[in-house]
Amino acid sequence: MQPNALPITPAQAFQPFYSNKPVIGLTGGIGSGKTAVSDWFATQGITIVDADVVAHQIMQPGSRTLDKLVKTLGSWVIDSAGYMDRAAVREHVFKNNKALLTLEAITHPAIRQEIKAQLAAAASVYVILSAPLLLESAEAGLVSLCDRILVVDVPEALQLERASRRDTQSRDNIAAIMANQLSRVARNQQADDIVSNASDLASLYAQLQPLHERYLMLEKSFEVRR
Repeated sequence: MQPNALPITPAQAFQPFYSNKPVIGLTGGIGSGKTAVSDWFATQGITIVDADVVAHQIMQPGSRTLDKLVKTLGSWVIDSAGYMDRAAVREHVFKNNKALLTLEAITHPAIRQEIKAQLAAAASVYVILSAPLLLESAEAGLVSLCDRILVVDVPEALQLERASRRDTQSRDNIAAIMANQLSRVARNQQADDIVSNASDLASLYAQLQPLHERYLMLEKSFEVRR
């Protein structure tokens, strides 16, 4: 289990997954600029599978996953329009580790299954799997789907500054989120590739171009992963 990861009970039984194209896992701390990186890869014609987008897709009103969450935690988890009240759920699980484990045990298998389907359907030479907690949430199993890990790296002070400007949350809340993520050092230690986003977009893109060319040349290892 990765540092800071929380166990899920019962453990998930992952089904075998096979993809005939390399999967590049993209991650980084809050405010690091993952979206800028994934957007650049998208302009190169590379399919992006975004775990955050998938998490919203599986929780649409009437979905099996949302219904299960309502039955488990209560009707308060949905708003008047039938959508998951993400702010309320986030506040609840932030203060309650048991509730967090329950949420993850319900959502992780559904997220993983949908991500596998989207990875398998990708038409580009390789595919980017973007997930903010790719390394932290080892029990979600997403990192096991990846052939390489690309980390977007920025100094932690810059993370805090950017995230507090972008989000409506306070600096204290951003700092608390950062404290629950891997440290900068720990994240970088698990990376195959690292790009710095401490400067401007031109500098970032200049680092991405050679990586793109390298990824285009990757040979897929033919293995069945879980």
